[in-house]
Amino acid sequence: MTEPSPPRSPLKAFTSPDIGSVVQGVAALAWLPQAALLAMAVQGLASGEGMAAVLWPAVGILLLGLLRAGCEAWGVRRTFGRARAQLTALRAQTAAALAAGSPLDRERAPSGLAASVLAEQAEALVPYLVRYQPARWRATVVPLFLLAAVAWFSWAAALVLLVAAPLIPIFMAIVGWRAKAASEAQMVEMGGMNAFLLDRLRGLATLRALDAVDATADRLGASAQSLRQRTMAVLRIAFLSSAVLELFSALGVALVAVYIGFHLLGSLGFGAWGQQLSLGEGLFVLLLAPAFFEPLRELSAVWHDRAAGEAALQALDDLQGGALPLPGAGVAVTRAATGAAGAGAAPAVTVHGLHFSWPGESTPLFDGYELRIGAGEHVALAGLSGSGKTALLSLLAGLMPATRGEIAIGGVPLTEHTAAALRQRTAWMGQKPHVFAGSVEANVALGRADIGAPEVAEAMRFAALDDVAQAHPGTALGEGGSGLSGGEAVRLALARVAVHPHADLILADEPTAHLDTATAARVADALVALARGRTLIVSTHDPVLAARMDRTVSLGPEPPVEKAA
Repeated sequence: MTEPSPPRSPLKAFTSPDIGSVVQGVAALAWLPQAALLAMAVQGLASGEGMAAVLWPAVGILLLGLLRAGCEAWGVRRTFGRARAQLTALRAQTAAALAAGSPLDRERAPSGLAASVLAEQAEALVPYLVRYQPARWRATVVPLFLLAAVAWFSWAAALVLLVAAPLIPIFMAIVGWRAKAASEAQMVEMGGMNAFLLDRLRGLATLRALDAVDATADRLGASAQSLRQRTMAVLRIAFLSSAVLELFSALGVALVAVYIGFHLLGSLGFGAWGQQLSLGEGLFVLLLAPAFFEPLRELSAVWHDRAAGEAALQALDDLQGGALPLPGAGVAVTRAATGAAGAGAAPAVTVHGLHFSWPGESTPLFDGYELRIGAGEHVALAGLSGSGKTALLSLLAGLMPATRGEIAIGGVPLTEHTAAALRQRTAWMGQKPHVFAGSVEANVALGRADIGAPEVAEAMRFAALDDVAQAHPGTALGEGGSGLSGGEAVRLALARVAVHPHADLILADEPTAHLDTATAARVADALVALARGRTLIVSTHDPVLAARMDRTVSLGPEPPVEKAA
């Protein structure tokens, strides 16, 4: 039995500020001494001190402004570099999680959706980290210092700011819940449309044959209109949050200005710790009032970035939520491991007490299943659709984990530690071989370093593709095999098996399905010839192919029935 992979760790939101965010917050506090110097200069002018009262404060304000600009620039640069590094790490983590999942996982995200999340939606994390995180840090720290400075001179003005400030995050939170839901809905709609478009592009030839191009275009247009509506809903909520903040911040500043004005006129004598504020002190308090709300305004301006960033984090997290892990995905394969797996001689295959059920289904597909296939034996798996033929081949190939039981190949138990090495000695031929965008030679070699042009040419001749113009080794193929017919794609899969240097166990899933009689006969001849001296297990509905095997094993709800060929 394949051991289950350890549980994945969920993605953690980036809540701790980095040094760049802290430096930007400190830069924002530079307005405190700048406001004090400006108020001092005005007080000096009012006292009749002339230009001497302005000169040194002006120099101090200029130097503090340069220091503030430099700190902000360095902090933004540092935060941006950290954000790009974190995004790269998250993408690598998500790609690794996708690679560690079974290709037969029914909950696996469609390729179009995964590409959209990794390439497009994940970019929303950069504004989230570069703009929202520093703004949240400033909104948390800077108003406290400014409030303390205002309260030092006037508790009444500080009380006005203290009452107005909580209203802003309360209403922003209310709007923010809706903004997050709208952003998540927009990203789901975008991913679904991308997946739909990619799927229809792959099947464009079939759509043309069925005269369904116009219907597909209409559905794509409807999806685009739905995405437009969801995008506009997100923008409406973003503008609403900004309007709410501007309203309450304007009211707060106006109330402080009214109080300071009437206090300086002597109409309001309270609120200044029992003494009259001077012109400079009143101006200093008035200058700090807008600065008190400025971090909150900045936070409101990037509130949409927060919603989009958290939705992107959730989308990346969802991509890592596969229900079926790929056994041995994180185990490095070495020559020693391949040798320990027993490669080099046709292996016997033993299945003992196998239990397996698809995630979310209560009825087991295999419940204590037993099977033994001798070394070098050719066996056909027969049965109705859904009887478990493909699932059994996938379990033998180590493409998904069994619930309980033991699978042994060549005497080596299939476990989390041996699955990767055992896959090195297994050749897999699926029902619909996937053809990657690239040359025919690259599609046959599949990136294996020990396979060169001579080996590929020999495999092409074996698969009878050497006389097919569109299957020349240097010919470029489109994603999904555009340029090849169905029979030629199957023969390309045969060439992949033929060129496999260590394959002594061949697993073929419906290799002659959807082929005409002549092409199916050629594929069957090539497969039988290729399997000489190797163990071959074929799932098939084709009685002609099954008759060429040594024996047939029938799968189904009843106990397996073995028939001699």
